[in-house]
Amino acid sequence: MSAHSGQPLVIPFERVGMDDVGLVGGKNASLGEMVQHLVPKGIPIPPGFAVTSHAYWLFLDATGLRERIREILSDLQFRDLNNLADHGRRVRETILKAEMPEELQRAMLDAYHELSAKGGKPLDVAVRSSATAEDLPGASFAGQQESYLNIHGDAALLDAARKCYASLFTDRAIVYREENHFDHLKVALSIGVQQMVRSDLACSGVMFTLDTESGFRDVVLINASYGLGESIVKGLVNPDQYFIFKPTLDRIHRPIVGQRLGNKETKIVYQDKGQVPTTTIKVPAGDRQRFCLTDDEALALARYGVEIEKYYSERSGHAEPMDIEWAKDGNDGTLFIVQARPETVVANRDRSVIEEYRLEKKGRILVKGLSVGERIGSGHVRVLRDAKNISTFKDGEVLVAPMTDPDWVPVMKRAAAIVTDSGGRPCHAAIVSRELGTPAVVGTGNATTELTDGQLVTVSCAEGEEGKVYEGALPFHIDRTPVAHLEKPKTKIMMNLADPDQAFDHSFIPNEGVGLARLEFVFTNFVGIHPLALLHPERVRDAETKKKIDQLTRGYRDRSAFMVDRLAEGVGRIAAAFYPKDVIVRASDFKTNEYAGLLGGADFEPTEANPMIGWRGSSRYYDPKYEEAFLLECRAFRKVREEMGLTNLIVMIPFCRTPEEGKAVLDTMAKAGLVRGKDGLQVYVMVEIPSNVILAEEFAALFDGFSIGSNDLTQLILGVDRDSEIVSRLYDEKNEAVLRAIRHVIRVGKEKNIKVGICGQAPSDDPAFAEFLVREGIDSISLNPDTVFKTTLAVIKMEKRLRKKS
Repeated sequence: MSAHSGQPLVIPFERVGMDDVGLVGGKNASLGEMVQHLVPKGIPIPPGFAVTSHAYWLFLDATGLRERIREILSDLQFRDLNNLADHGRRVRETILKAEMPEELQRAMLDAYHELSAKGGKPLDVAVRSSATAEDLPGASFAGQQESYLNIHGDAALLDAARKCYASLFTDRAIVYREENHFDHLKVALSIGVQQMVRSDLACSGVMFTLDTESGFRDVVLINASYGLGESIVKGLVNPDQYFIFKPTLDRIHRPIVGQRLGNKETKIVYQDKGQVPTTTIKVPAGDRQRFCLTDDEALALARYGVEIEKYYSERSGHAEPMDIEWAKDGNDGTLFIVQARPETVVANRDRSVIEEYRLEKKGRILVKGLSVGERIGSGHVRVLRDAKNISTFKDGEVLVAPMTDPDWVPVMKRAAAIVTDSGGRPCHAAIVSRELGTPAVVGTGNATTELTDGQLVTVSCAEGEEGKVYEGALPFHIDRTPVAHLEKPKTKIMMNLADPDQAFDHSFIPNEGVGLARLEFVFTNFVGIHPLALLHPERVRDAETKKKIDQLTRGYRDRSAFMVDRLAEGVGRIAAAFYPKDVIVRASDFKTNEYAGLLGGADFEPTEANPMIGWRGSSRYYDPKYEEAFLLECRAFRKVREEMGLTNLIVMIPFCRTPEEGKAVLDTMAKAGLVRGKDGLQVYVMVEIPSNVILAEEFAALFDGFSIGSNDLTQLILGVDRDSEIVSRLYDEKNEAVLRAIRHVIRVGKEKNIKVGICGQAPSDDPAFAEFLVREGIDSISLNPDTVFKTTLAVIKMEKRLRKKS
């Protein structure tokens, strides 16, 4: 260790911590904190050292750079992009030409040699910038300074350090300090030198201890791709993605509640020869088509993430979601944590008001990609293929680019929306758009060729995981709902859900769980194949259909496992979002014509004149012609409850015509190990057929709860086809016959001590119907998410009024 005026120039990571941000910057302070406190807990972190802020000031003072930089920046006009580019370039060139003081060179090289001594030869290291004003609450921005990888030898280390110092004056860093009112000559740069992990031989990525889109805090989100992590951050690839549920993450449970295979077309690897230390190469097709982490490795990383979050939260005294970089060593398979910092964007989002953007109409879709955020923006397109051309950009335009890096930040701040060809949700464009609150659609593949300058478009991120760019300026509105102090009514207000991708976001709406999760949506969007076509591919006659099924199930030797895994993932995502509240999942209730629409379905389904009252629901489950397919559903439910630990899952049986049929279904479920009462499993039945009402006592003896399906019940009590416009005037859920049926079911439920709920829109559409349900003492009302708040307020008023009357 050397010193300047008695101050240290170099300090090993194990001797610095979060109290030393002013000395070693945010990144190095966090690394030192983890080396001291988390390595002893078994979390692998590569060793290294920090070159301190004192070293930076020594460099500037010994070379006269301080005065020279002040002189160059004296007439800076940072909002003038040409002026900004000229001043930034001149400062960087001045720093790169300066000779580093011998005292500083000696201190850095001594520390490097000491780090290398254990291996017996000079180490390959990462040289990272760590500014003393970055990674601070309220002043965080992605990629302000540079990092240099695969640095080998004394000369290369000193050269990389000088480049780090110069990167303190990139255009984006200058703008960042100007906008945050930091004096350029009062912000120092520390440098971190860390042993490289050979992830070029394996994989690496970014991990967040919350969902970066919704802010849901009970998951770890892992992004993974082959080679060095810069591929992900730079948006060169769409990475693999894993969602892992934290509350049940232990050695017994394996709660992977989401998994997406990325394209991973290229990877960045070390280059042993030449001036450039890394290069980008193609990933073989076979590697692209499989996940780069095993499930066990993803779970291990998630446990590291949880431990890191726990430590930082305890240290700060409040919940501290984390943004973590990791790398897998290709030599021995060790998973290393290489950086960690608090996530300061999504975690600080105000949830006292729920804000929902809604398109009022839709138009022609021009391109699609991954949505970032949940907002909508519109404007004229500006296609920029290089950051050198950003001076042509006008405020309020839609930025369309192949990808972005930190040099694009000044123009990204002025955009109404951002659209890129490449990248996944952890890429630079996504990170910055979240910080700005700007809607972004990334990874479109073709935006720069399909969209043209001046074209008027609407960019929508308000429709789930898929972001869309529409032609024209479409009208939209924003619903803002204050939820901070909403009281709970006695009647439970639950939600109807279909799309697992929206579950995390909808969990923030005040609710008592999910009263109806429709498995049909998960079937269609997560599986897409008729279950019997998976079990009996030899019976699929169409060659093109067989080819599509082969493509969807690639990597699965047991095709039935494909369906079990995909169903479990979709159901598990919903159950995790609302855990530990009840999540009632209805078993598949397709009609024969709908089953026939699945891939391969036409070869297994009969043609029925009236599928609505034909071979659907319970009548399929125990039928020898379909039982083996239903058993796959049961295996998926069992996986969610037993492997993922999500015991809040309740199974609901639809269209059960007789008690005998109910018993047959329960017996069939038991064949798959899904036994009512085992490990607390509850099984509900839909009340949607007159026989369910007439024989309510008998059904109550078999099941743990009733869920009234008022749409089908009204149709079948009144004998009215609800889809027929001709007799639609007769379809009325408030008809006395329907009301008497519902009243009877609620009464039986109370007598038999089983739960009774209703899942339909009638209570939100008609206050009189809702008041009838509340007055009769129904346990729960399940509604579509967009009507939950309105109906909750109405039910609270009804309950107060009824209490006064009594």
